[in-house]
Amino acid sequence: MLQSLIDVILPVFLVVAAGYVATQRGFFGQTQIDGLMKFTQSFAIPCLLFRAIANLDLSDSFDPKLLISFYTGAGICFCLGIIGARVLFKRDWEDSVAIGFCCLFSNSVLLGLPITERAFGPDNLTGNYAIIAFHSPFCYGLGITVMEVVRNRGAGGFKTVTSVLTAMFKNVLILGIALGFAFNLSGLVVPGAVDAALQLLIRAALPTALFALGGVLVQYRPEGDLRTILFVCFTSLMVHPAIVWTLGSSLNMKLDLFRSGVLNAAMATGFNGYIFANMYGRAKRVAASSVLIATAASTFTVWFWLLVLS
Repeated sequence: MLQSLIDVILPVFLVVAAGYVATQRGFFGQTQIDGLMKFTQSFAIPCLLFRAIANLDLSDSFDPKLLISFYTGAGICFCLGIIGARVLFKRDWEDSVAIGFCCLFSNSVLLGLPITERAFGPDNLTGNYAIIAFHSPFCYGLGITVMEVVRNRGAGGFKTVTSVLTAMFKNVLILGIALGFAFNLSGLVVPGAVDAALQLLIRAALPTALFALGGVLVQYRPEGDLRTILFVCFTSLMVHPAIVWTLGSSLNMKLDLFRSGVLNAAMATGFNGYIFANMYGRAKRVAASSVLIATAASTFTVWFWLLVLS
């Protein structure tokens, strides 16, 4: 099992390391890395989310117990992240929300799917797909709402609501998910040529995002923020799955869904943690470093949670 985890996680590090070394050695400039980031954030990843949700069997995936357990845990970790950043590390409110978002958003696609499949088999991924379907809308909806409230404090309720709605509908990740649900629920079928083009973009999405993250890490190093980064890692890797395990046990959740919920909660801070921080220009160094360090630490913490689930 340990070798399987290494086989899943090590390739992620190798791609991130390639981006880091290529940028550090001058093969890629920061302008080029920013271009790759924009490609993944604005085109490739929204296409991935759209196609996945458009083809998802919602009737088999939806289970209230799973969603309540997972997203209650995520919401609590978001609050803990904000409070911890503000009270313990004296960050301003905008930075605190970005740090809270890093505690909220787990890497359910890049790590959650392959680790669950390797651990329990391809027939036990129903819960993973349910979590993924609601992950970005929930996390971005919560994160953007709180950030816009903080940014517009004192400006009046109407302006705050307007800012939230504007930010939500300008977010291409949310639009990709919404369009995927529209196709799924309406029964519309993506034309073959369009679907083939989407698959080409999708193949590039995750590796390009990881490579670009490596380039970003050249700029944002953990000096001076290590305690904050470790706080994010602990909240993401230990607190979130512990909450899901406790709630899932009390709700007598089906075993395969229970495993999916706990393992997805145990995944490292997702790349979207950096995307959110980059979107608002807040706590980017903490977010970028948390993704890398939490992914490295998850080699050991995921092993722990697999032992708990066995």
